[in-house]
Amino acid sequence: MKLKIVAIIQARMGSSRLPGKVLKEVQGVPLLGIMMSRVERSEMLNEIVIATSSLPMDDQIKEFCQEKGYECFRGSENDVLSRYFHCATKYHADIIVRLTADCPLIDPIVIDDVVKIYVKNDYDYVANTVPPEGLTYPEGMDVEILSFQMLERAAREAKKPSEREHVTHYFWKNSKLFSTYRLDLDNDFSAYRLTVDYPEDLEVIKEIIHVLYQREPLFSMYDMIKFLDANPSIKEKNSCFRPNAGWQSAYNKDKQTGF
Repeated sequence: MKLKIVAIIQARMGSSRLPGKVLKEVQGVPLLGIMMSRVERSEMLNEIVIATSSLPMDDQIKEFCQEKGYECFRGSENDVLSRYFHCATKYHADIIVRLTADCPLIDPIVIDDVVKIYVKNDYDYVANTVPPEGLTYPEGMDVEILSFQMLERAAREAKKPSEREHVTHYFWKNSKLFSTYRLDLDNDFSAYRLTVDYPEDLEVIKEIIHVLYQREPLFSMYDMIKFLDANPSIKEKNSCFRPNAGWQSAYNKDKQTGF
């Protein structure tokens, strides 16, 4: 029986560093729409769902999905692990591909590369940008994959705030309990920042889209890297930000609550 592979994209309007970032427009298109147009080009996915919170501020995301015909699921704001589990249950996912809306320029080829590693092997969890130590992919190309059974187990067993907020922390922080694998590149591109977390990130993303979209709408990760190499002043705009700041924030919550 063929397994159903479902990409679940978590998205929210309430970012503290760049509020409403997922619906910020570039050339008249919300970033979430740009991301969907790229994720839909994946050859390995059977379904794509945008998973947002039940907060009133995220009604805009629901309305955007309804307007564009995208699947949308709503759940807990802070317990994103629970949101993922209930979303995966509703859509009968056998394999879950976790994506985040702060990666609007995710390369569908990267998605497929990580999915292929998962389906051809017997790992519990596969990713390309976690754990963060020693990674080689740019931030903004984040893909994580696990089975429904593993997601169900995490939803049942994970207790720390970081594990509930970041969905997959439970696996790679307890890697001795699971078979995990991180896909790495031959070259280290971790210094390239292709995510949207700060206003400066948005400036860089806008520059990339303005130039590369004219040449090829489905520009690749390597196209983006070449563009930034050729335009160091643009690359420099967001190079000062520490990678994975959100994860560090989650760790701090663990300490505050005594975990």
